[in-house]
Amino acid sequence: MSEQDWLTTSAGITMPRIIYGTAWKKEQTAELVEQAIIAGFRGIDTACQPKHYDEKLVGVGIQRMREKGIEREALYIQTKFTPLSSQDPHKSPYSNSSCLEEQVLQSFDVSLDNLQTDYLDCLLLHSPLQTHEQTMQAWHTMETLSGNGGIRQLGISNCYDIEVFKQLYTDAAIKPAIVQNRFYKDTHYELAMRNWCAPRGIIFQSFWSLTANSDILGSPLVHKLAQDYSKTTAQIFFRYLSQSGIVPLTGTTSIKHMREDLDIFEFKLSAKDLDEMKLLFSA
Repeated sequence: MSEQDWLTTSAGITMPRIIYGTAWKKEQTAELVEQAIIAGFRGIDTACQPKHYDEKLVGVGIQRMREKGIEREALYIQTKFTPLSSQDPHKSPYSNSSCLEEQVLQSFDVSLDNLQTDYLDCLLLHSPLQTHEQTMQAWHTMETLSGNGGIRQLGISNCYDIEVFKQLYTDAAIKPAIVQNRFYKDTHYELAMRNWCAPRGIIFQSFWSLTANSDILGSPLVHKLAQDYSKTTAQIFFRYLSQSGIVPLTGTTSIKHMREDLDIFEFKLSAKDLDEMKLLFSA
């Protein structure tokens, strides 16, 4: 990926403008991570949540690439602490009976071991907890790990109540640099969240971007732009997100689509086309 395909977050960390997501890849995880990095991806998203991710196989894929000359420092790796309520209690990566702070610490240690690294570029809180007090307990423990040099920046995912996020931001000593949410019509494409985050330098990462937006991908405008730019509708969609300051995740299992996803940085939508696309997200 070229230099213009990276951005710098409010925490001063360089991050790719598109990230490969590893959820639900199961036994294919290592192979797909390897293929994604070979294709050109330098950002990998995972979670310490065996229910939906095989974080250990993500580490296997990354190690294979080290053996091929792509060092850890060339990659942006982010994972998540997943609260117990979102874990399979029979496959939890930490002790179910431990206090919340210990669960965060244990999860972090498991992630470092799984990913075969001594630091994370980002640790996301996988979702807010049941109370603000619990959310802040987890966050303050993450801050401690960040202060010790094990994590370069912090963020949160699946946070759809902007007031919950504002309270976290206010009470956090280390401010969240990343918000990662679904991107679809039911949450108004997270416009309120994105508008609040943008002036504070908080990067919005989108997931479910293609899967949940078949109506936009199938719209006459996107089909026309795909023809005009000689690109696929998915490329037009991802390029719009990128030019709008959003970092999309893609979890494709197709090498062809991996290459097409990375190719979005080889063209640029005009201001007129961006304005027309924007209307699709306000309907």
